[in-house]
Amino acid sequence: MGKRKYRITSQLRTLRFMNGEMTQQELADKLGVTRQTIAAIEKEKYSPSLELAFLIAEEFNTKVDDVFGFMKM
Repeated sequence: MGKRKYRITSQLRTLRFMNGEMTQQELADKLGVTRQTIAAIEKEKYSPSLELAFLIAEEFNTKVDDVFGFMKM
């Protein structure tokens, strides 16, 4: 398998800070995932499942495409 020709971008860190400077651990606890999962999503090292993406958007009362983007490389 070759190198990916796309990447999923994330505004998660910005959203956390715009919402009371929520910590990664606080968000992880609300979503039922680990802090490491949140950190990996923010570093764009991990793409969340569709279900998790919707849960994250719901937590911030926004749309999935306001949290995540798709960038061709």
